[in-house]
Amino acid sequence: MQLSLRLSAIAEMVTEGNRLVDVGCDHGYLPVYLIFEKKIPQAIAADVGKGPLSRAREHIHQYGLDNYIETRLSDGLKEIGKEEGDTLVIAGMGGPLMEKILTEGEETRKGFRELILQPQSDIPHVRKFLFENGYHIVNEEMVLEEGKIYPLMKAVPGKADREWTEEELEFGKFLLEKCHPVLRQYLERELRIRKEILERLKDAPGASAGQRRQEVEEEKRKILTALRRYEG
Repeated sequence: MQLSLRLSAIAEMVTEGNRLVDVGCDHGYLPVYLIFEKKIPQAIAADVGKGPLSRAREHIHQYGLDNYIETRLSDGLKEIGKEEGDTLVIAGMGGPLMEKILTEGEETRKGFRELILQPQSDIPHVRKFLFENGYHIVNEEMVLEEGKIYPLMKAVPGKADREWTEEELEFGKFLLEKCHPVLRQYLERELRIRKEILERLKDAPGASAGQRRQEVEEEKRKILTALRRYEG
């Protein structure tokens, strides 16, 4: 079976032999693929919605994997036990909701060996959240699929060997080190947007417009600093 580019990138990050808990599992494609490929021994596919969970159950049954993947109605980690999984995947939701799930499920969260996250927003804040809650990021990926950019990160308990710079927190240390081509596309797009905003604000009167210009200029500076990594 084939996965989307986004789910394939997530699957690559999962440590072989780990038990998976997929929160917000939607159709259950990820656990089905990982079991089908014999990369993991068992999984829990969890979702807050009965509809997505029903579709996941049908998909699991279609591949004859009912004995390997349990579906569970759960609001975040509320119905997941602390020792029920080794890899926690949360993908396809906003950063604030992701942080809320990880905060409310703190005791359960501590039972996992690794977290694989794909936040749709507030990505720098998610990185800071991980560092502030006893994790360090060990791998990052960025995927472009159907015109949308998806950033992914893998974190494990412990401290990083050094603090990340402002630029690394904003755009991803590992993505910058790799000079990741999708990150470059993202940076170039964001730079165009900042230039357009500054052009519109150029003659705008008032203190609020001036403050906004300063904010956008600072954002532009960070983007240009990151893009210098790609020179040469």
